Amino acid sequence: MSEKVAIAISGGVDSSAAAWLLKEDGHDVVGVTMCLGIPTAADGPVKCCGPKEIEDARRVCQKLAIPHYILDFAGDLDNKVIRPFVAEYLRGRTPNPCVECNRAIKFGTLLHKVRAMGCEYLATGHYARADHDHVPSLLRVPRDTRKDQTYFLYAMDKEDLRHVMFPLAAYRKDDVRKLAAAARFPTSDKPDSQDICFIPGEGIEPFIREHAGEKIRPGDIVNGEGRVLGHHRGLPFYTVGQRGGLGISNPVPLYVLALDMAGNRLIVGVKHEVRAAGLIADRMNLLVDRPPERAAAKIRYAHRAAPCDVIWEDTFMTVHFDQPQEAITPGQSVVVYDGDVVVGGGIIRAAIK
Repeated sequence: MSEKVAIAISGGVDSSAAAWLLKEDGHDVVGVTMCLGIPTAADGPVKCCGPKEIEDARRVCQKLAIPHYILDFAGDLDNKVIRPFVAEYLRGRTPNPCVECNRAIKFGTLLHKVRAMGCEYLATGHYARADHDHVPSLLRVPRDTRKDQTYFLYAMDKEDLRHVMFPLAAYRKDDVRKLAAAARFPTSDKPDSQDICFIPGEGIEPFIREHAGEKIRPGDIVNGEGRVLGHHRGLPFYTVGQRGGLGISNPVPLYVLALDMAGNRLIVGVKHEVRAAGLIADRMNLLVDRPPERAAAKIRYAHRAAPCDVIWEDTFMTVHFDQPQEAITPGQSVVVYDGDVVVGGGIIRAAIK
């Protein structure tokens, strides 16, 4: 007997192909699209949940002859993602809202809603692999490691993972586009969605000013000795490791080393000062019962997992890398891997020099 599976269909090529694969495998498939209340300009970048994408999702479901439901998550996005996102910037941290959206909304509220609808699984178009041959289920790296999205998924609940499917686990992106084209989906030649879905084309700075302008103050840019080198526009507009946009000249390039929130100062230095030997992270989430002490860890999505030793405590973890890493950024996620298995991760609290 085939399982009833809800596919989170966003109107992009990946979720469209995932829906087709589920139908071909004989599952009882239901399409669900999250409406996040995000306006998009006709000539703007592709967003994952804009009005055009919702219509494309409907057309794909119609072509597959599967039911399609549009669920309103605008309130969840505001309360669970956007407000914490702005608040983190005001604390001098650089958050990753996609991690929080997956944890709280897609594999939180949405998963629980489709389970209440009688669906055994929630499937998505993520490039990841859910290994249900183990108890508990394991989150693994997909075949197409170039598109690996497990970094954004580590924060989901370990028990919920057994109700998740990733139909694209064994496929490469090029093959997914060919599959969608063969199915004559209207999404087959759409470009990948870009940037953060709720950030308008003007960028993050205007967005933060709109939401927290009165809390942002200009201040001094200083070196490690405290000498004033220039002035910043407001600390939320800078991140550790940033080089450009400082508005100061120096014989050698300068990088952001830290944000001094108490003193409202931006601390800068030369490149080697950006490197750190390790980090401390909190707000941990584990996807395995026994996390290893020897592993590899990513400090950002586009970063190669680096060999390290991990000390696991009850409420935080300490990571010591074999080689110093550049721009370990408070607020970003650190995700730990044991081979191709996602062990878990947390939010970076501080770098260890």
